[in-house]
Amino acid sequence: MKGPRISVPSTRRRGARRAVIAAFVVLAAMVPAAGTALGAQEVEAELPYMCAFPSGTQAVTVRVAARFPDSAAKGEAIVPAEVTTTVELPEAAVAELGAAPGAEVRASTELAVALSQGEARAEASWRGTAQPATVPAEGPLVLESAGDVPSVTPGSAGALQLRAGGLELAMEAQAGSATPGVGEDSPAPVSASCTLGEDAPEGGLLATIPVTGGETDGPSEGPSPSEGPSASTGTDTREPGSADAPPGRLRVEATDPKDAPPCVAEEPTTVTLTAYVTGYSNVQKLDGASLIPLSCMVIEQGIAAEPGPNDEYLFRQPADVELSFQGRRQTPPAKATFLTYGFVPTTATMVLEQTEIMRLESDFYLGDPVKLDTAIRASLVLRLSDVKVNGTPLDVGSDCRTETPLTSHEPEPDRFPGPHIVLDGFGLAPWEGQPEGYQLTTGGPLTSEVTIPAFTGCGTSEGEDLNRLFTAAISGPGNYVKQMQGQTCLVQDLNPDHCTPDGQPVVIPEPER
Repeated sequence: MKGPRISVPSTRRRGARRAVIAAFVVLAAMVPAAGTALGAQEVEAELPYMCAFPSGTQAVTVRVAARFPDSAAKGEAIVPAEVTTTVELPEAAVAELGAAPGAEVRASTELAVALSQGEARAEASWRGTAQPATVPAEGPLVLESAGDVPSVTPGSAGALQLRAGGLELAMEAQAGSATPGVGEDSPAPVSASCTLGEDAPEGGLLATIPVTGGETDGPSEGPSPSEGPSASTGTDTREPGSADAPPGRLRVEATDPKDAPPCVAEEPTTVTLTAYVTGYSNVQKLDGASLIPLSCMVIEQGIAAEPGPNDEYLFRQPADVELSFQGRRQTPPAKATFLTYGFVPTTATMVLEQTEIMRLESDFYLGDPVKLDTAIRASLVLRLSDVKVNGTPLDVGSDCRTETPLTSHEPEPDRFPGPHIVLDGFGLAPWEGQPEGYQLTTGGPLTSEVTIPAFTGCGTSEGEDLNRLFTAAISGPGNYVKQMQGQTCLVQDLNPDHCTPDGQPVVIPEPER
């Protein structure tokens, strides 16, 4: 335990240009989404799984739904749409959660999807986050998760098949919407690894997509063992974003970032830490999730405080946190794609801009294991630029942003006034063995449920006001956020397991839903 201190447009017409924009947005809703073929095949497969819970194996029903094109061309990226993974837990499995009826359960899923075309093989991971579900008094608990999934690009003609494989399920119960505190018997998170049942229809087949290659194409040839996709990752060695898949191969391209931005503390002290963080944020109104790109945090630890009134905690470790990107307190710009109106592709560049120093507090509570309760309070404004609706640019100006920082429930408003979000991290540190969950130095998951405020400054030089358009389409409560922080680097210590020679973090966290 020792270490460093730790969108519906307005009906009012304000000029001809405004009317054109309104007409454009309405007409865009009548155009099929790019890359989605008319008559696309809609799939809903009900599959039996056997899930290994802590107390034993349970039979679980899983339904996978998605929309695929009826056909595709060689070299064309295929992106499954409207993907959901629904897990129906029987009563015996619900009991594993240790939660009373009425408690809220959050869950995430990761479904392995096997891809095959002739001799070519690859694997994709379909990750999803479920909206909070209430534990029923009796009967099954249904958890429906959704999220973006990787694209697959076939390198030759022939039928492409997708089959469901292993499923990883993670669940965490909370009493209602309140944040569990120390002293409450909060159930521990539960995870399960699930395998497809032997009696699954057609071996878990989800879809078969015919892939055409033109009249001059010869027979499809499978890759040799040295040329085929990696068995562990399902990807090849080409640079991300390359135009074509190699002949006879499948390329799986995830949306996760591959290159880490610089993460250097300009004037480090003996207690300065650096760390990478990334994750996903649901956008409730758009029924989708946006990747929060890999970002750099510079953390300046404070002096540990003594126990609070009535020995509320063993000690408290404070810290000040700043995002760092090219000298600015913000995340790197990131492209986000959503289907507005359910099927109109809308893309935008998003940035989270820090307006005040983030305040971190980690409370340590004596026991075996030691309990760690961390809260990071962050004032972040969401900025939008480079907006396109169905591929057509929509001029939003240079200052399109939320009116105020994003907000979430604040349990101590007197201590922390003003708009901000609270990211919660919970961890356990046994006297012997490895720590679990989140702690400042080793990282882990940080979660919150945020409200996106109304937008302001969105418009063009000719005076068009698009604020209400974005407010109607995006703003509102219930947006679940999950951030994954990596292992920190103590800059002036330069432990080679944690730091590069120039003081940057070694560990690059993977986003989770």
